[in-house]
Amino acid sequence: MSTLKDFRFQVDASPLPWRRLRLNSEGKSPLEVATPPEFRDGLPGMWTPEDLLVAAVASCYVQTLRAIAARRELPLYDVEVEGVGHVTRRADGRLGFVVIELRVQLTADREDEREAEKAARDAHRACLVARALDIPVELELDVRTRAEPLPAVATQGSMS
Repeated sequence: MSTLKDFRFQVDASPLPWRRLRLNSEGKSPLEVATPPEFRDGLPGMWTPEDLLVAAVASCYVQTLRAIAARRELPLYDVEVEGVGHVTRRADGRLGFVVIELRVQLTADREDEREAEKAARDAHRACLVARALDIPVELELDVRTRAEPLPAVATQGSMS
């Protein structure tokens, strides 16, 4: 019996007026997307394909970190991830993404600081979406520690 997994993620995109489009995926709420205001005739205040790419990398990182922390029974607190995608003229002369930066700040118990840093770096290497890209995804990591671990009841709200 094969253990090979084969997942499919289907999204349908339908054009709407005024440089907008609707994204649909079965069983999910539709999402309206537009050309970014940085481009000609772009619309402010709406999600853009560029936002969605950065969001995909940032959210994949967080979910991967959660899974790694849970597997290692590592409590993490106050996890914040800021994703920044840089679009500029590339070496080939075309406009495109050149890097995505993930600025990660997380808090762990003092005795778990090294393990938290290792988990965060492992999540960076394991993120499925980031690995699919042809540009670097850089990690800026700030691990902070708590002086006292939370009592067992209070840790239920932690990421793990």
